[in-house]
Amino acid sequence: MSTLICGSIAYDTIMVFHDRFKNHILPEQLHILNVAFLAPEMRREFGGCAGNIAYNLQLLGGDPLIMATVGDDADPYLARLDALGLARTHVRRVPGSFTAQAFITTDLDDNQITAFHPGAMSFSHENHIADAANATLGIVSPDGRDGMQKHARDFAAAGIPFLFDPGQGMPMFSGDELLEFMRLADYACFNDYEARLLCDRTGRTLDELAGEVRALIVTRGGEGSEVRCDGELLKIPSVTADEVVDPTGCGDAYRAGLLYGIEAGWDWEKTGRLASLMGSIKIAQRGGQNHRPSREEIGERFAAAFGAALW
Repeated sequence: MSTLICGSIAYDTIMVFHDRFKNHILPEQLHILNVAFLAPEMRREFGGCAGNIAYNLQLLGGDPLIMATVGDDADPYLARLDALGLARTHVRRVPGSFTAQAFITTDLDDNQITAFHPGAMSFSHENHIADAANATLGIVSPDGRDGMQKHARDFAAAGIPFLFDPGQGMPMFSGDELLEFMRLADYACFNDYEARLLCDRTGRTLDELAGEVRALIVTRGGEGSEVRCDGELLKIPSVTADEVVDPTGCGDAYRAGLLYGIEAGWDWEKTGRLASLMGSIKIAQRGGQNHRPSREEIGERFAAAFGAALW
């Protein structure tokens, strides 16, 4: 059973600002905002939602298939996928383009300002769900606008259950378009800001929107997460991280936990707790793909956090 992960493959250039954005942004001057942040720390990481989710799902013992588009500069990333044993059968190279690039500045409160160049991601609609014949579960994560819509419709038409995770792609869609995604999807996941934006754009409450899917998940950082399912609200606790180092990719790690639990047929309490644990493991390492716990270590950490066996 394979999980088809539709989304971006990207290079992340991450810079650390040794102060807090709020100390340098004047609220009364937002209409003429012109700021620069000195960032003495910089590194380049392998990222993108599809790459990060697949990496984490493989750590759990899942079988991820990446469906994405990359550019002429993709050779280092493709070599990494090969080294990790992650299939790239459905990773399409788009000549004359760059692989998607994220430029992320993080402050001391873990707030982030991101500039994103989509590059080859804008051609994601050239990939076809039908080409992944072995997929039994899917996710539509941030990707090209046309690709996200096409993949959602194709998942639904093929009868393959999928998780809708628009993330940073939410501003691309109107309220009606977001409602279409919700009606096509089986599950949906948002962070707290995205959930508020979803409600604002659709004119619906979270409880109303939860009626469109089997489960609606909202993450709230250190406050844990919530699962709305069958008219009930389940609170999922956060897991204390060994260290808070870098939030980049934490949401992707969380979503890998969700996908694993859904594929395994677990209940939402266990699934949500695994997702929470994966986010806490990731946040203790820089970048989206540098944490390397074994499957056994993940099980041990789950037992320590929740007093129950995972596997």
